[in-house]
Amino acid sequence: MLECGMLEQDRRALRKRSTILCKQLVVDELLIQSLQADEILTESMAESIMAEQTSQKRSWRLLMLLPKRGPKAFSSFCSALRETEQHHLCELITQLPEKDGKEPLAEQVDEPQAGHQVKQTAAKRKEMSSSVDGEELSEVSSTSSCLHPESAIRRLIPVRGEDREGAKQKTKKRRSDKQTDKFGDSPFPLPTQEGIAAKRARTQESMEFSLDADSPLNTPVLPCTPDFYLSHCQKSYRMKSSPRGYALVISNVTFNPHTAPDLDPRKGGEVDDEVLRKVFTELDYVVTVHRDLSAQGMRTCIENFSRQPDHQTVDSCVVCLLSHGVEGAIYGTDGQLLQLDWVFGTFDNAHCPLLQNKPKMFFIQACRGEEMDCGVEQIDGPVRTCSPSCEQHDAGREGQGDAGSRQRGDHGRTRIKLPQRSDMICGFASLKGTAAMRNTKRGSWFIQEINTAFRQQARDTHVADILVQVNSRIKEREGYAPGTAHHRCKEMSEFTSSLCKDLYLFPKYQPQY
Repeated sequence: MLECGMLEQDRRALRKRSTILCKQLVVDELLIQSLQADEILTESMAESIMAEQTSQKRSWRLLMLLPKRGPKAFSSFCSALRETEQHHLCELITQLPEKDGKEPLAEQVDEPQAGHQVKQTAAKRKEMSSSVDGEELSEVSSTSSCLHPESAIRRLIPVRGEDREGAKQKTKKRRSDKQTDKFGDSPFPLPTQEGIAAKRARTQESMEFSLDADSPLNTPVLPCTPDFYLSHCQKSYRMKSSPRGYALVISNVTFNPHTAPDLDPRKGGEVDDEVLRKVFTELDYVVTVHRDLSAQGMRTCIENFSRQPDHQTVDSCVVCLLSHGVEGAIYGTDGQLLQLDWVFGTFDNAHCPLLQNKPKMFFIQACRGEEMDCGVEQIDGPVRTCSPSCEQHDAGREGQGDAGSRQRGDHGRTRIKLPQRSDMICGFASLKGTAAMRNTKRGSWFIQEINTAFRQQARDTHVADILVQVNSRIKEREGYAPGTAHHRCKEMSEFTSSLCKDLYLFPKYQPQY
């Protein structure tokens, strides 16, 4: 049992700074796990906090609970803030009363170090490669017009099922590693663009500005209604198996420094694969995630996946590939390329008969070239777009066909012929020849928007229209890096489709017949 409530001076400190905390606090899995490890939060409390739809609501719920969780709750909360590198908020609530008038200084305590770290990271990458890809991105709150930009620096550290103590140890290691890199005097962490070896000279470091500085959307997938299913199931792909299908996620984050010295680590890539695992699990797919595979390893993994006999009993499949890339191919961790045309061919009607006539979805987060999309001024348009953000380059290649339909026919009767490829849809993070953006804290723009759109729209929107909405959201985003080539950088996603019907996933609805 916890001893009564929080000490009065600690309660006052939280109450006094509650407005700033609600706006700036990043309540992610690591922070919650730290409080659970100290027995400040119960499992049900943690779930109720993370179920909130926005960062501010999660912060508000946590701040409502903390004063009731005993005298140790305040010190445990401060420790969790330090572990998640929100030092400015820890300083803010622990500063002495006479320092209250200097609040902005308290918020800026750790910022120069963060900026130094990224500058050195960028400098190291310049020595390794002249690619445009690699500067680290930071996140700035959407309310930055009324906040100090420096105080909005945050870091999202994804936790993937490690035990709480393990997560804490990892955080301590990250911090000790970072303390070895101190340089520069910019108060901002700067962006990274992931890319390909020696494409062109890397310009100066830049940083991301985002109007939505929350962690990846984690609200439950909205369910399809029985009425919607009954009114749309006849004219769309069959989607009633449970599970709906199998999903393969291959995410290359760390590359071999000997065989691929010019391929920087894809910081934030681990956020993407966890986001995809969660959303497709909720959509009733059996998800398998593989991290850091060589080109041959990816080939073997994809071949084995395509030959799974279980495809016969389900209604669809999903393949997600996340890595560095060029037009038409993605990199393995060994620096060798895997051609995307081979990937699509592996699932076509000839090579994957178990998925004939079934929809196959591909999502490629990788660069398709080294060109930065600098955007153009819109005639008579608004002063700026609604939702800026900037991330690292990721590329992939457009998927052309789709693997196709199941042949049907009785013995003695001519069988229906199918095209070589059909029933495929492939979403690409960027256009041909251009770089894709990845935020080193929150993951890539494209995967962020895929996650949000599927969670909110899959209940009554078919997949092609969902990808149109993703395009619309990506179009609105832009980078913020004053004085650099990456300032107001843009990205444009696209998709190709050979679907022959509407593809609804009918989430969380299971027909009774």
